[in-house]
Amino acid sequence: MNRLFISAAHKSSGKTTISLGLCAALSARGMAVQAFKKGPDYIDPMWLAQATGRPCHNLDFFTMERAEILETVAAYGTAADIAVIEGNKGLYDGLDLDGSNSNAALARLLETPVILVIDARGMTRGIAPLVLGYQAFDPDIRIAGVILNRLGGRRHESKLRAVVEHYTDVPVVGAIHNDARLELVERHLGLMPSNEDSESARKISQIGDAIGSQVDMDAIVKIGASAAVLSALPSSSRAPESRKRDVRIGIARDASFGFYYPGVLEALERAGAELVAIDTLHDSGLPRIDGLFIGGGFPETSMEALEGNGQLRTEIRRAIETGLPVYAECGGLMYLTRSLTWKGKTCDMVGAIPADVLMHDRPQGRGYVRLEETSAAPWPGGGSDVRQEVAGHEFHYSSLENLDSGVQFAYRVRRGTGIDGKNDGIVLHNTLACYAHLRDTGRYHWAERFVAFVRECKARTPLHVGAGLR
Repeated sequence: MNRLFISAAHKSSGKTTISLGLCAALSARGMAVQAFKKGPDYIDPMWLAQATGRPCHNLDFFTMERAEILETVAAYGTAADIAVIEGNKGLYDGLDLDGSNSNAALARLLETPVILVIDARGMTRGIAPLVLGYQAFDPDIRIAGVILNRLGGRRHESKLRAVVEHYTDVPVVGAIHNDARLELVERHLGLMPSNEDSESARKISQIGDAIGSQVDMDAIVKIGASAAVLSALPSSSRAPESRKRDVRIGIARDASFGFYYPGVLEALERAGAELVAIDTLHDSGLPRIDGLFIGGGFPETSMEALEGNGQLRTEIRRAIETGLPVYAECGGLMYLTRSLTWKGKTCDMVGAIPADVLMHDRPQGRGYVRLEETSAAPWPGGGSDVRQEVAGHEFHYSSLENLDSGVQFAYRVRRGTGIDGKNDGIVLHNTLACYAHLRDTGRYHWAERFVAFVRECKARTPLHVGAGLR
């Protein structure tokens, strides 16, 4: 399996734009490209998926075992001509002192050659010890090429090329000049997601053209082909299930809510769910569904439109109150509360959760989380006799205010912030809503449990939610 690992000397070096451009340029050459992203992230994978036409899968030491990471790359990468793995932060950055969860550790595990992106602004001869140091720090990492980024002009490029070629044996495979057209829009929580950007297709094409013309694409393909044979085989657990899809689960997918791991959606389908898209901004009512999943996103950026769709908000609240099984994460949690306040303006939300949301200027919860299930966890397979630990992540600028007392929680927070620093996962009727984002991996197969809960509720009390509306 041909593959590349795109990393950088440090964070904010431009590797996301370059990874996106490489994926677009390789796709434009007629190659089937499979993208992967290290760590917990939704936004970069959304852009990469649009550039390749294939879902981008995350590889994360915190939520996955090493064998599962290998199986994931084997399962999806072998179906493509080349895989592009985008790192996060710098090549040797990570949580632990020993670097066991760093980008370098992932590149080593996957035996994948690294293309090192270097933000070369203000650099000349000093680039040589930087490259040499990154080579020497871990001899097991093969830095197969460097891409010089944010160059000041042709003269700057020629100086850097000469220095790298004179002092190192690492080839310069690309030199990207400063160009405002290559910048992706950033805001309070990072890049703007591609599902909110009406110009995303044009931007991806433009970035692909620019990167493709300033990078030696033949050298990139050759380096990808030099990767060692990956010994892992796709896990049999990823094979399609023959199980009949006997429950319909609505998925909020629009400009407000778009944070869904493709592995989670696949797991829901394998468990017997038919997924039905819902547009919270424009749909006037719910389709016929047995359960509802509202993922993360940025409801604050479209809160007036969400408030304006009062008919749908009312229908969701009534469905929750009559027992519709619902799972909501972060942005979904915010949507289900009474109100959302941002930049001095307050808008009404669904009103099912007895709390109000307040946006802040700084993150209120950020990073990896560890949760422990409580006896209030509603899905089959949990409960007081099983204290299952859950690994996930959170990133929210909001907090819940005026939360009614007596609310039950599905999780105790062992690491992270959650709702109040101690608890996460509000349980109300048949709804579970939390700040944590959960992946469905070998460490925590929640998707099958949620589908089983939906199926159980459907058998016990058919609700006919949305019947006759579509």
